[in-house]
Amino acid sequence: MAPPERKSILLSFEKPLVELEARITQIRELAEENDVDVSAQLRQLEARATHLRQEIFSNLTPAQRLQVARHPRRPSTLDYIQAITDEWLELHGDRGSGKDDPALVGGVARLEGRPVVILGHQKGRDTKDNVVRNFGMASPGGYRKAMRLMRHADRFSMPIITFIDTPGAYPGYEAEEMGQGEAIAYNLREMFGLTVPIVCTIIGEGGSGGALGIGVGDRLMMFEHSVYTVASPEACAAILWKDAGRASEAAEALKITSWDLKQLGILDELLPEPVGGAHANPIQAADILKQALVEQLTNLSQLTPAALQQLRYQKYRQIGVFAEAA
Repeated sequence: MAPPERKSILLSFEKPLVELEARITQIRELAEENDVDVSAQLRQLEARATHLRQEIFSNLTPAQRLQVARHPRRPSTLDYIQAITDEWLELHGDRGSGKDDPALVGGVARLEGRPVVILGHQKGRDTKDNVVRNFGMASPGGYRKAMRLMRHADRFSMPIITFIDTPGAYPGYEAEEMGQGEAIAYNLREMFGLTVPIVCTIIGEGGSGGALGIGVGDRLMMFEHSVYTVASPEACAAILWKDAGRASEAAEALKITSWDLKQLGILDELLPEPVGGAHANPIQAADILKQALVEQLTNLSQLTPAALQQLRYQKYRQIGVFAEAA
């Protein structure tokens, strides 16, 4: 028996495009049934669909980019690892709690023959998988596992690659009881002292301290339709206006898009996505990511450990602008 077809997931702003593509399919089927040559008309409609897709995805609002960043079919950490590495061995556990956090995965790999350690948040594909992965919201054990693997990388002079894709660290009672804030703060401090290159990439949703827990690096890259924010727009709207329905307004004010962060000087490299988003062509998205990672690691590997630490320190010292009243 053939596997069931996966239903496409339609975002609200894609409706005109889907309607046009459905019309193209209908015309093609009718032409085949009646043995009529409509190739010229089809080429014209397909060109129109391509132009419409480019127009839609080049003019997305921050709230719409957030929808793309959260798309269930968007490539995940494990998808990218499988696509870009020559070898991959996942490692488990923080060597403290006796548990493994499936919301934050990590291990050793080879990228173009270079040994590296890769870490990243892992969301699920469907509801069942998301429950297992806790929707990509890592626990303290996940962040402690990440630090264990980063120390391993530092000990054996392997560059560190992190993939960020989380709505935030898990906010449950058990996580707080186990020291969620301390685990993230500890990672922030310790990552500044590591002596190997660190390249962080936001592949989807970079939310709050959950993103920062593996987000201190020499280079910060970000896919075009990804977002990076101190709090989700829904949470921000609920806090500021007591109305989560104003999330679109909050998304605009928070400056969460890759373009905003590039302009603010926080982002080092903006990675273009295939037209229609990374989920529309995951293989092309992986190729773009791999090329950027190899280039960044090649450049950073030429620096001494002391130079890397100083570069990292200066990078974060320069973030943010303020003025003092006379």
